[in-house]
Amino acid sequence: MEFLIVSGLSGGGKSRAADVLEDLDFYCVDNMPTALLTKFAELCLATRGRYEKVALVTDIRSQESFSELFAALGELANMGVDYRILFVEASESAIVRRYKESRRPHPLQAESGCSLPEAVRRESELLAPVRERADFVINTTGLTLAMLQKRICEYFADGGTRRDILINVVSFGFKYGIPIDADLVFDVRFLPNPFYVEKLRPLSGMDAEVQEYVLRSDVAKNFLTKLTDMIDFLLPQYAAEGRYALTIGIGCTGGQHRSVAVAKALTDYLAARDANVRLRNRDFPRTT
Repeated sequence: MEFLIVSGLSGGGKSRAADVLEDLDFYCVDNMPTALLTKFAELCLATRGRYEKVALVTDIRSQESFSELFAALGELANMGVDYRILFVEASESAIVRRYKESRRPHPLQAESGCSLPEAVRRESELLAPVRERADFVINTTGLTLAMLQKRICEYFADGGTRRDILINVVSFGFKYGIPIDADLVFDVRFLPNPFYVEKLRPLSGMDAEVQEYVLRSDVAKNFLTKLTDMIDFLLPQYAAEGRYALTIGIGCTGGQHRSVAVAKALTDYLAARDANVRLRNRDFPRTT
């Protein structure tokens, strides 16, 4: 079992780090009381592999003395649980700026009534023993989310690489509205409409006859070539910016024929290139 303790300065980026770890299949628990740490580890071990990767976020909200944490880590070692510590921090000026933008009080400010810079410095002093024992230290000052993801993936992702972006291809009918979660939308109502062919009308774009009818023209072939070229170009750009999922909407009038055929063709193209892709036909069959 991979057991990770995530600690660091308030406002340093622990929550963002935990979000990235969740995307790397870690089971994350925020602010668990130190007294429950060993009990939680025992439960994870008892599941016999259900929780192979666990990350526990602990910080100044839990305690001002970390002697209990170190004692609990000693118990983990005695149990045969290997653990590592990730410490997330940022410069004093960056943390002050982040708190001002969020308009939230620093945890130590609420307790002592000190100024924000004083609270940041005090927390740094309190957390110094944890930082010294950390296996990894990430300073998020000036890091974009994509840069933070890359750094965490270098440490904790299998093979040192980020997971493939998840591509959701959704066919839909414009008459029922554009999918609200769509990142990219393509209108294929310019393609031949099988609705006006009697034998094709009851079928859908998942049927070979409809696919052949919709995609056989030079216009359709050129469109698919340009569409796949664009997606091939865009996917690495989105991944580099830290996107873990992308939804591509393909729309026609009713969402039964043309959009389904094109969405299926795009999905097959991406699947043949080992992309992590899913197809959903939102409006076919439509029951309401």
